[in-house]
Amino acid sequence: MHSWTDTLRFAFQPVVNLTTGAVAGLEILARPESGDILAQARRDPELDGRLAVLAVRAAARRETLLPLHVNVFAGTLADLGGLTSLHAAVREAGRLPWEVTLDIVPPYTHVPQQPLLEALAALRGQGFRISADGVGDGDVPLRLLVDMAPDLVKLDACLLARPGAVRAMRTLCDELGALLGVEGVETEAQCATALAAGAQLAQGVLFAPPARLPAADVYLPPRVPGTLSAPGAGPSVREFVRPAALLPVTASAGQVRALLTGSPDVSGVLLVDRTGVPVRSVHRSRFLLSMSARYGHALYADRPAAKLGDAPRTVGVDATAWEVLDVVAVGGPDRTSDDVAVVDRYGRCVGVVRLADLVRALAENRVEEAVGLNPLTRLPGSDAITAEVDRRIMEGRAFALSWLDVDHFKQVNDGAGFAAGDELIRSVGRALQDAASGSTRVGHIGGDDFLVLADPERLDPLAHSLLDAPWSAGGRPVTLSLATVVCLPGGVADHRQAAACLAPLKQAAKALDGASWVLGRAGAAGHEIRRGAPPMAAAGSEPVGAEPGPG
Repeated sequence: MHSWTDTLRFAFQPVVNLTTGAVAGLEILARPESGDILAQARRDPELDGRLAVLAVRAAARRETLLPLHVNVFAGTLADLGGLTSLHAAVREAGRLPWEVTLDIVPPYTHVPQQPLLEALAALRGQGFRISADGVGDGDVPLRLLVDMAPDLVKLDACLLARPGAVRAMRTLCDELGALLGVEGVETEAQCATALAAGAQLAQGVLFAPPARLPAADVYLPPRVPGTLSAPGAGPSVREFVRPAALLPVTASAGQVRALLTGSPDVSGVLLVDRTGVPVRSVHRSRFLLSMSARYGHALYADRPAAKLGDAPRTVGVDATAWEVLDVVAVGGPDRTSDDVAVVDRYGRCVGVVRLADLVRALAENRVEEAVGLNPLTRLPGSDAITAEVDRRIMEGRAFALSWLDVDHFKQVNDGAGFAAGDELIRSVGRALQDAASGSTRVGHIGGDDFLVLADPERLDPLAHSLLDAPWSAGGRPVTLSLATVVCLPGGVADHRQAAACLAPLKQAAKALDGASWVLGRAGAAGHEIRRGAPPMAAAGSEPVGAEPGPG
């Protein structure tokens, strides 16, 4: 007699890190050839628990090292009080519980909340990670979502039509210490919306459809250049994170050897404690050399692999590539090729980075930066500034975009000579760099035109340092004009719209006599004169509320 398990197959769908484009995990989906076993599992907790066990075993047969996502109905956990059989199956597969995320699936209606929370607490105590699935299209109460304290919240793609709701959920996730993911992403537009609204993970047919074999590569739509990290800070470590090969700190040298010989692409193994915090780092070449030495297998095979490991090198998920190199530089030269563990704020490993990946990317980054620098001032061009503008818009941050130039620069060149004009431009560029601090970014568009991107509160000291200075070229006094548009969250859609708001302010600043500064706000009519005086013929027509400075 055939069992329902005879016709049951499983498919794997990647969970994608939207920042790095890497596969962050695999969701295991039941695919029966006949019948609706999921509807049965929804009504039968024992059957649902068996499906979770079979999913883990299916992943073990595919020999994937990626973290796993296993679906379990909320009612199952409330009825069974946990999943003892799942914990046993994970151990039999040679995996650690914290490598498995349980996607808690709706419905929640009529599910007793206290038993559910107690079951989740027990599973979290065993080391499993918890994900709230189907949020936005399911029936999870907001209070219950907070009480669940999930490690991940998965939103239904239907919420992407309401980006404000996604941004609000990202804020809640930050408060809970959870990641935010979106399921069912089908188009590049949906992906862009998810990214702009703050989602960190996503899955859907756009990246890769569910397949019988785990996917190692996925499609990720190209992002706006320069949005991965702040200019000058170097690429973010998130761009280089690879899945880590993990084993318990109690693993034997024989277990590590079996993993390495069966996975030629793995450059090292991290030994972690029960919470996923790296304790020892085992380098592939050094370990196998010790094991292959005379009597090496006899000496080490049954002994703890930790004795052949080193103290792990770790960086936080918010580190830059340059900070990783600082970590690599500490210690002996024999460890320069060791993987560096990337950890979350709890110290748990989320992946590793390889030195070769960093060096290659940083070299490319430096070449790209050099190509984009103005040869006169060695400042980046407009592309770097506009990319940073787009990044701040995506993050919902207020910013001030300013344009600065030299008044009557052609006359300066004609009267003092181009050499004096070039030296003036270099001097203005140096002054801008000296005045820039914190997150302020400076760019040289060309000629005598500069762009400055700053936080609004940095405007006054920056403007005063530039406009109060006595400028000259070849002994001739020179003045500067400054135009600024302040953009609040939601005020502009992209850098093009910000530039369009800035254009009339530039004209207004140039129409004033002496050193001038005009300030406007995106979406608001009119502007404020912070410095400069109207031409003598129009001295009586100054706008109400203007604050002219000395001309």
